[in-house]
Amino acid sequence: MIRGEAMREKIKSLWKLCFNDSDEFTDMYFRLRYSNEVNIAIQSGEEVIAALQILPYPMTFGKSEIKTGYVSGACTHPDYRNRGAMRELLSQAFTRMLHNDMSISTLIPAEPWLFGYYAGMGYVPIFKYSSTTFTASEVTIANETAVLNKINDYQEESYRYLNRKLWERPYCIQHTETDFRVILADLQLGKGCVYTLKQGDKITALAIVYPAGSTWQAGEIVAETPGMYLLLLQRICEQLNLPSIRVINPSETEPTPQVLGMARIINAKTILQRYAAEHPELKMSIALTDPQISANNGYYYLNNGKCISSAKRLPGSHLALTVGELTEKILSPSNPYMSLMLN
Repeated sequence: MIRGEAMREKIKSLWKLCFNDSDEFTDMYFRLRYSNEVNIAIQSGEEVIAALQILPYPMTFGKSEIKTGYVSGACTHPDYRNRGAMRELLSQAFTRMLHNDMSISTLIPAEPWLFGYYAGMGYVPIFKYSSTTFTASEVTIANETAVLNKINDYQEESYRYLNRKLWERPYCIQHTETDFRVILADLQLGKGCVYTLKQGDKITALAIVYPAGSTWQAGEIVAETPGMYLLLLQRICEQLNLPSIRVINPSETEPTPQVLGMARIINAKTILQRYAAEHPELKMSIALTDPQISANNGYYYLNNGKCISSAKRLPGSHLALTVGELTEKILSPSNPYMSLMLN
């Protein structure tokens, strides 16, 4: 059995074989994000033939909070593909996430064809975003007292502001302080940075920007007011001498949003209890089937803000749902959002 530092090096070698990431990014990931505790691997003798990591992320779920597990670095050695290794790994991952009280699993497929593959394991594409272009010449906001600051390293004030604004989003993947430090390390590799706008001693807007092809992109932007939002983008364009900048945002009002990530319910009872509490007006009987997590199979009854689960079917009609269909039904209408992931 491979353990300790030897396991880390085996996983790192497999990562380099399977992904086209730079050595700098790979070194950063294995220095700051990877640990043997979050890793799951399948071995053949002294070789690791498949691996993935489960990275914990909090998520707002309406007025409450849940734990999620983000599947990262899922890969199989080319010589061992199409033999079921990844399905076995994901099954092990589901068991571990269930044990660790993670209610939902998330991931971002590395290739378009993988959306279909992960759909076969119960995942559905529900994390979406909108992409717009801010053109500096189209906006002119006069504000002599707002000060633009460029930040390259960790600052408690900046993290607290970003954290507060992200928590205001009702269905959104959150970032811990430790994760924010990883985001900053990744930004530095990509020649990006954090910009803040301050009015006096208070931050009124924050953006995380980086080069993206021939232009620049704001992968996250939060602000106190629409005016501060526009002023920050205007100041960034002035600072970087850009005519425009691409902006990534939640897609609540976007008619044709772009898909980024997928989700899968891991603990159906927990999620349905939270869902019932958020929608006390609902009365629903569900017959759920989950081929991968047998603990989810059964019947769920939502009424007056509560959910009761049963192994036996009670009288009356039931809505028959697969775990993917349940994930879609519960999460999609809420427009869940993720940003700043290491994808």
